[in-house]
Amino acid sequence: MTLVGVVGAGVMGTGVAQNLATSEHEAVLIDVDPGKLADARDRIELECRMSRMLGGPEIDAAAVLGRITFGTELELLAEAEVVIENITENWDLKSRLYPKLDEACKADTVFVVNTSAIPITKVAALTRRPDKVMGVHFMNPVPMKPSCEFIPGYHTSESTKDIVRELLLSMGKKPIPVNDASGFVSNRVLMLTVNEAAFLVHEGVADAETVDEVFRGCFGHPMGPLETADLIGVDTILYSVEVLYDEFNDSKYRPCPLLKQMTAAGLHGRKSGKGFYNYSG
Repeated sequence: MTLVGVVGAGVMGTGVAQNLATSEHEAVLIDVDPGKLADARDRIELECRMSRMLGGPEIDAAAVLGRITFGTELELLAEAEVVIENITENWDLKSRLYPKLDEACKADTVFVVNTSAIPITKVAALTRRPDKVMGVHFMNPVPMKPSCEFIPGYHTSESTKDIVRELLLSMGKKPIPVNDASGFVSNRVLMLTVNEAAFLVHEGVADAETVDEVFRGCFGHPMGPLETADLIGVDTILYSVEVLYDEFNDSKYRPCPLLKQMTAAGLHGRKSGKGFYNYSG
């Protein structure tokens, strides 16, 4: 059993905390917004109770929640052996957070960056422990996905890799090693696909339902790219594409204006009730 800090109580952070707690680890879930923490608690309880109905194992929701501490202060991470950061894919926010984590945590605490696009070496440079910073790109929904990208930075030590690998295996995850480059493997490909699919809607070539039907019907994909965007979060898609554009300075990563408009309008997908599809019903 490991004491693991989880920073960020959005969809990803909540899933990570749930996965840790169902794997017998103690988790401390931190977010600056008490409302997000309350939502995270409710979501974890609901998903635990629904597990058996959806073909999964029977999960004791009370026991899982009993292994999670919810709070707003980074000081609660003082004794954590590993901290998994899951905040928005926004460099300004991350660059302000990591020096604070450095102060709040023990010198030997390992930092795991749960990011889909930001280079791990760039994050590690914000800390006084670059050898103890490791990237892991968890997939959504975290408790249901059996694999993740496993990304060491330039300075990441072998002992740090071993610690994070063992933690992931205990969570039922297969770590797939990839090298440190913006977007890694999955999002270097996926974000281009989703962004181009959004351009098709933006330009009137096809509506969202038609775009997704082509991918499901012609290629056998279980979800189309715009359904996937709604699941991940339209705002998260936009931020990831912007990171790729900034890192590579390549016009092929130019963000679709429709993604910008939807993000500004609060149409973030499933988590907001509406994105390319309406989930209010």
